Amino acid sequence: MTAEAAELRRILADRISENGSLTDPAWRAAVEVVRREVFLGGDVYRTNGSAWELVHRAEVGEEAWLRLAYSDTTWVTQVDGVDAADAPGPLAGRPTSSSTLPSLVVRMLEVAGIRDGDKVLEVGTGTGYSTAILCHRLGEENVTSVEYDAGLAKSAAEHLRAVGCSPTLVTGDGLQGYRERAEYDAVVATCAVRHIPHSWLWQIRDGGTITTTLSGWMTASGLIRLTLDDEGVATGRFTGDTISYMLARPHERPPRPTLVPRAGEARASRVDPGLFDDWAGHFVAQLAAPSAEFVTMADSVVLVDVATGSQAWTEPAGAGWTVHQSGPLRLWDQVEAALLTWQAAGSPDQNAFGMTVTDETQTVWLGNPDGPSWRLPM
Repeated sequence: MTAEAAELRRILADRISENGSLTDPAWRAAVEVVRREVFLGGDVYRTNGSAWELVHRAEVGEEAWLRLAYSDTTWVTQVDGVDAADAPGPLAGRPTSSSTLPSLVVRMLEVAGIRDGDKVLEVGTGTGYSTAILCHRLGEENVTSVEYDAGLAKSAAEHLRAVGCSPTLVTGDGLQGYRERAEYDAVVATCAVRHIPHSWLWQIRDGGTITTTLSGWMTASGLIRLTLDDEGVATGRFTGDTISYMLARPHERPPRPTLVPRAGEARASRVDPGLFDDWAGHFVAQLAAPSAEFVTMADSVVLVDVATGSQAWTEPAGAGWTVHQSGPLRLWDQVEAALLTWQAAGSPDQNAFGMTVTDETQTVWLGNPDGPSWRLPM
């Protein structure tokens, strides 16, 4: 099976290169060497549409398992904190850890602009696969990886030892970075954040970079690379990639309020709720109401603020839409104003947006730093 696995890795590298995610020969070499099947262990989840069912290596056989491992697919390894190896059967719930599809792993690293000899802090070890890719390129002495979940950290360490990698592995809150190994040339996060942790800014050198996905409780997401200047200000633009990661656990939403749409005050909406189907439009809506969740129910779009219980929900009304709002926040007013601003600018893609981070504030702006902007919760 060794020769077959090597051939499958080469085919995977070809496939990722063809879709444009892999252009650097050094990252290609890592994809062709790192044995992803080791990092999947012996069990993963896959969805059947209503639940997460289990796939066992011992049951499908080695050949099928290798083809699974070298597909450009994200394989869920944990659901609601239950590892696939420990699950008694299919589970309903939210994925809480996964082995990210390889094309996204290398796309993140290419966006980060990492070069030979760079010292990198990875936030979110997960299975350890992306950590091994970094080690192959940079050398294990230049890689520090932090994992929040102690069980995941333990299994990742075992996987990495199995492929001969010994980077600095830390169990803890990656949002705090790891000061003992600072300064870093780059921080790369394999989880999403609602705002940039100050620790990351303080632990990279001047000219260093932070590459992460910015997300929130509406599950909109944007990939960005920030560069720190010599005055301690980090700036960058979103790439426009339509990718997402799970939120870092300390940034996850609190328990959702009871989702029972209330009548509230009604008026005609000035924007089509269908704008939530647009990647950039959804992102703009999240910027405008950062403590709200977004769900769809039948023909309605529903926003629920997890902090105040405020609600907004829409329903068709002839050729337009009616919106109902209740609670201390007028969520639709906030979202509507932001979407109208975006539309007035020509409804640009997400790569028209950028971000500025200081010790005091974090803002996402449209066009340029002097254009329309929205402050992030901190």
